[in-house]
Amino acid sequence: MKTLVSNPEQIITADTSGLNFKRGKKMNDLGLLSGHSIVIEDKIIKDIIPNQKIKKLKFDKTIDLKNKIILPGLIDCHTHTVFSGSRSDEFIQKLSGVSYEEIAKKGGGINKTVESVRESSFDELFNLGKRRVQRFIEQGVTALEIKSGYGLSFYDEIKMLQVINRLNLTGIEIIPTFLGAHTFPKEYKNDRQKYLQIITDELLPYIAKNKLATFCDAFCEKTAFTKAETEHVFEKAKQLGLKTKLHTDQFNSIGGIDIAIKSNSKSVDHLEVVNDEDILKLSKTDITAVLLPGVSFTLNYGFAPARKLIDNDAIVALATDFNPGSSPIQNISLIMSLAAMKMKMTAEEIISAFTINAANALSISDKTGSIEINKNADFSVFGCNDYKEIIYNIGTNLNCMTISKGEIVYQNS
Repeated sequence: MKTLVSNPEQIITADTSGLNFKRGKKMNDLGLLSGHSIVIEDKIIKDIIPNQKIKKLKFDKTIDLKNKIILPGLIDCHTHTVFSGSRSDEFIQKLSGVSYEEIAKKGGGINKTVESVRESSFDELFNLGKRRVQRFIEQGVTALEIKSGYGLSFYDEIKMLQVINRLNLTGIEIIPTFLGAHTFPKEYKNDRQKYLQIITDELLPYIAKNKLATFCDAFCEKTAFTKAETEHVFEKAKQLGLKTKLHTDQFNSIGGIDIAIKSNSKSVDHLEVVNDEDILKLSKTDITAVLLPGVSFTLNYGFAPARKLIDNDAIVALATDFNPGSSPIQNISLIMSLAAMKMKMTAEEIISAFTINAANALSISDKTGSIEINKNADFSVFGCNDYKEIIYNIGTNLNCMTISKGEIVYQNS
């Protein structure tokens, strides 16, 4: 079937001429087109044509987007969407001045969510996750990364990954990431080596054999996994054919950047306290720096140095880090506006960060993340006449249609 997506006010292509990411100042080049329409055939972008040529062609279906703009489908490349329970009590404690460390010592933090996830069935987690994925779709998301990491046992990590894989039935692409190295569960607090052994000798081989995850992630931080422990996990993951991503430099810089470079990680995420030396190291690689302003906003601490990273020619992406503790935020518009106001990113950089560079962070930028011929027909459609409106309307979802592989998966009636 041949479909015409016709007459939009603007098409933001994020075209990279085959490079499939944008680094540094090139993030400001959105490849903006006007007076053009898009031809879809067999779920891919067949052509991008001037409007005056439309009358000469025949189509099975036409999607009229007059007075609207088209972006590549948005991509959220760092989320913890599958979880159960609430940590609203911790949120109130933080507002009154109680530190994250104090909350964790009293049994709160990640391990509180772990308790809830362990008590939840597959169906309960799936139904919760499905509703959350739908909210992402309504905002224009066509690819979504979801991490495990709230099970922290063989049974419960596998349960989470099975739920995440089942969510691929929602109509968009779900990318599963194994985050068993999120923190140490209570039962192994005094036997770290035993839990590491469960990750490397039991979980990773099973996950690789059953193709339950694309990536292996870890939290390299003073309160989580040491540099040596992280490196050990990544060595095993790489041996088994899994790609790596890394939570690092959120509160402390303990060598995570070096591990990411050594293991050829696809992304390093957080970077709120990354130092100038490591920024220069990153800028010389194709590793994507995934920044998470929602965490800084929620925890009320410093934002990642987006300007330094971009000005030093790094590849920068943005994500919500949607999770129950440090970023209970599913609102992509708010994340975009925070990036503009608190991290001094331009509107163009923000859009590149949520499209082509987010795709690069997930190793899918060869097929999505930009509007280029032969890529998937993945689009987010916004009810405005100029892309700057998306950043300007703080916290407001202007997306009115989401198209995944040529099919409308959401439409605001």
